[in-house]
Amino acid sequence: MLKQTLQQKLLQKLSPQQIQFIKLLQVPTVSLDARIKEELEENPALEDGSLANMNDPVEEYPDKDPDDDFSMDENSYEEEFSVDEYIQEDDYREYSGGYDSDDDDNKKEIPIAIQDSFYEKLQNQLDLLALNDKDFLIGQQIIGSLDDDGYLRRPIPSLIDDLAFSQNVLVEEKEVEDMLRVIQEFDPAGIGARSLQECLNIQLKKKDQDNPVIKEAMVVVQNYLDEFTKKHYDKIEKQLGVNSDELKEIVNEILKLNPKPGDSSSAAGKQLHIIPDFHISNNDSVLHLTLNSRNAPELRVSRSYQEMFEHYEKAEKNDKKMKEAVQFVKQKLDSAKWFIDAIKQRQQTLLKTMNAIMEYQYDYFLTGDDRMLKPMILKDIADKIEMDISTVSRVANSKYVQTEFGTFLLKSFFSEAIQTESGEEVSNKEVKKILEECIANEDKRKPLADEKLTDILKEKGYSIARRTVAKYREAMNIPVARLRKEL
Repeated sequence: MLKQTLQQKLLQKLSPQQIQFIKLLQVPTVSLDARIKEELEENPALEDGSLANMNDPVEEYPDKDPDDDFSMDENSYEEEFSVDEYIQEDDYREYSGGYDSDDDDNKKEIPIAIQDSFYEKLQNQLDLLALNDKDFLIGQQIIGSLDDDGYLRRPIPSLIDDLAFSQNVLVEEKEVEDMLRVIQEFDPAGIGARSLQECLNIQLKKKDQDNPVIKEAMVVVQNYLDEFTKKHYDKIEKQLGVNSDELKEIVNEILKLNPKPGDSSSAAGKQLHIIPDFHISNNDSVLHLTLNSRNAPELRVSRSYQEMFEHYEKAEKNDKKMKEAVQFVKQKLDSAKWFIDAIKQRQQTLLKTMNAIMEYQYDYFLTGDDRMLKPMILKDIADKIEMDISTVSRVANSKYVQTEFGTFLLKSFFSEAIQTESGEEVSNKEVKKILEECIANEDKRKPLADEKLTDILKEKGYSIARRTVAKYREAMNIPVARLRKEL
């Protein structure tokens, strides 16, 4: 049986322009250049104004109110349009007017160190050995199978299968193990190990074997590694028959070893360069906020595409081919205009959000003292700038600010409130700072347990449960008291 019904629905849809703005908003400064280059390549109607002749007349779109919503009529391409909408006489050099920016930032380039990678260094050492073709291929296969920490995680039978299928080389397990022992002699020491225990043993074997401390350290690594990692030093003392001073020398020798020999070699390739989006300077206790100049690119609409519109105005408008060509040009011009508007709105939103955060945490930015941070959540800033919480979240999660005391992710300034015994609300970052200081100043031979840390906080007026103290300690990557113990 057929049935016909009438329903009312309330839906909220984002226009393509709003989606474009949202995506641009969460892009950090370090990735913005790549996003702009991508748009320049895809849209010939968009040009980089910084590459243009400064004396040429340049057309640009007027500033857009950041509170205005983007809108697009789906049937707009079917309607008649005026060329005047795309021909403006504004100078593109006014594009970033009103935005304080660091003009010197574009002149600074991050130096890149040129050096061999971790795998290239091992390959160079392999090339120096007098090996037959078979052993050389086995060595290459082993080096290629090492992970970034320098360990060989793949089992020997898997390496044999890889050589058979990829290199058409049939080898025995003993041949691979013999070649592995050769590679384990390479630098850095400990490379090619299959476990932490083997890695530490390889490094200790390269030290002075006549030294009694080295011999005892090898015994600890070989037989008591579990007790060592859990810092059950009293058990090790009994098993080795040594006193505390002797055990301290043994422990210090083991702590000098590198548990990740490949990590130091590949660290240079893993470095993440942070480019701050904002800069806050302190001029006689008056804070000044500037936006990184990379966030204000000089974009403009192509003059040649605008000339096409001028030509269309003079041409026969009933010409079907001409109309189709102009429809294409109009689409590209619209896309360029929307992208420029989205970049402008991004700038305004970034400054508006960061300025609100700076005003809210003014005392902190003056001193850099974590104890001056006020409790602040996303809703506080969203209400202040009259924007959605999701907008503030996108800015806070991906943007950095450079201050006189360091560069920080905006998200780090947000914290929940904790009420003291006097009824005053303070940031949980203040509590974390006190915890950090207590642990830093503790007697490492008798580190403070979570219960003791809880008592100390209560004495200072912070009534916090032990499990909350444990949560804060874990958030700061501080191990439990037993693992902080030192001899």
